[in-house]
Amino acid sequence: MTLKQANQLLDSYQYPASAEQLIAAHGDYVIDLPNGTETLEEVLRRAGDETYDSPHQARDAMYGAVSSKAIGRRHYSDRDPTTMGTNGPEQLSF
Repeated sequence: MTLKQANQLLDSYQYPASAEQLIAAHGDYVIDLPNGTETLEEVLRRAGDETYDSPHQARDAMYGAVSSKAIGRRHYSDRDPTTMGTNGPEQLSF
């Protein structure tokens, strides 16, 4: 399942709901990430023992708790500002 599908799964649950209730209902679902997989249980446990009042809160917790498997190159960003006093890196063409 993708993160978008996990969002839809969380949207379908009745709130307020605790992390434990969400894990009991949907924890065994496997989320496909760019660099591997994680279960929804692993992600929600990382977010802590919370009670969510809305699907929006549960989604925010899920996105905040996915591991580094969800990102591309670690410690890399082409959005970092250029250091003052420099012209920045030369553009690369792929």
